[in-house]
Amino acid sequence: MQIVNNIEELRSIIKWWRGEGHSVGLVPTMGYLHEGHKSLIVRAVSENDRVVVSDFVNPTQFGVNEDLSSYPRDIERDAALCEEAGADLIFHPEPEEMYSSDHCTFVDMDKLTKGLCGKTRPTHFRGVCTVVSKLFHIVTPDRAYFGEKDAQQLAVIRRMVRDLNFNLEIVGCPIVREPDGLAMSSRNTYLNPAERKAALILSKSLSVGKEMLESGERNGRKVREAILRNMKAEPLAKVDYVELVDAETLEPVNKINAPVLTAVAVYIGKTRLIDNFTYLV
Repeated sequence: MQIVNNIEELRSIIKWWRGEGHSVGLVPTMGYLHEGHKSLIVRAVSENDRVVVSDFVNPTQFGVNEDLSSYPRDIERDAALCEEAGADLIFHPEPEEMYSSDHCTFVDMDKLTKGLCGKTRPTHFRGVCTVVSKLFHIVTPDRAYFGEKDAQQLAVIRRMVRDLNFNLEIVGCPIVREPDGLAMSSRNTYLNPAERKAALILSKSLSVGKEMLESGERNGRKVREAILRNMKAEPLAKVDYVELVDAETLEPVNKINAPVLTAVAVYIGKTRLIDNFTYLV
């Protein structure tokens, strides 16, 4: 397995693969990989001849006072996981390789980025769309793999690919959880033992909402209030949002008669965690 830092070197490798008739899968990540990322890579390996994992902490998707400088990084650890999962190449550029000093072009989106995480992180998805577009142009994959834990991101990327006519398939992969139910995330490493225990309130509260929907409740407001009430019972949890939205448009819903995404964002101490589930009516 190779680690490549340079765009032109990567492009020449992709060109050689294409000349050999190989299909290419891409798994975009910000590094510090865990079993959730590994599941994406394994899926990509099963569906493509060659797999590229991008390992890049993208500065343009971090807002002011967010955790860019402290975001965990460990390329040697990441490389071991990628090799074990069967990836062929890690693309690990420096920020200067991806963004020139006078960079002034961004890819932005309306509507889908206004609510949920976009409400409190107004520039986040502009950064996501920009870097993912750049990766698509550099790697030219047949398929790209994203986790369903970042449900808004997945919806945004799907829409961007449709609207801008990218010639690739977006593959969403299920959330991978710890044995106690906590969704795997690189940010879980920030949690101290008490916070780690408190973080279980996300999955537990979502389970309350899921049980209500499975029991036939179709009033979105009631489901939301039950989840929120359960969240507030945890002293270490500060709720950012609890929302029920249309799974495709991400518009808020009150009467549930179509697939609905139930999503939460919560601060446990200083660490912001997200989780969700989609209910198919």
